[in-house]
Amino acid sequence: MASIEESLSWTGTPFPEALRTLGQQEQEALVGYVTRVVTEKTDGLDDLYQAISAIVKFIPHFIVIPLMVENIRPQISAGVCKKMGVDQSVNYANDLPVEYFSEVSRHIDDEMMARILEKMKRHHAEKVIKYELQNNQHHMLDIAGHFEKRLLEFVAKNINFAEHPDCQTTLHKHCSVIERMRALV
Repeated sequence: MASIEESLSWTGTPFPEALRTLGQQEQEALVGYVTRVVTEKTDGLDDLYQAISAIVKFIPHFIVIPLMVENIRPQISAGVCKKMGVDQSVNYANDLPVEYFSEVSRHIDDEMMARILEKMKRHHAEKVIKYELQNNQHHMLDIAGHFEKRLLEFVAKNINFAEHPDCQTTLHKHCSVIERMRALV
């Protein structure tokens, strides 16, 4: 059985130290409870995301983009993006401000984000990657693990390898992608 912290890592919130003292049964009950609450509170959101993704196809980008940035939280935009799929999402991603897109990207799985960045206009994708490397490097390394060679080389040219421990002596979740990048430069 995974630890309670691993089981609740999908929440994206810091894990309270007090909960580590719970017994195994209590931890399992807590994980089940949190999952039920989230499921109950998010019931219907997938349908909403699907409806929005169908509707925005018919609204010009110059109207959708400012409305999205000013009025829609990044997590909601990410839900819509997931329903749109990579190709349609790329059309919007190319026009979004980098800071907003960065926030949206934190709510999309790493593999989908890699596919979106690979299909975006090169200049905009590179701006996003540089922004992420400066502001949330771990997130970018998570995504980079799914990149094809072209973007992986770009990340490798823009990362400071000195900031990362030697993967020969330590184990951390980014060792594989860091070693792949080191081999490219």
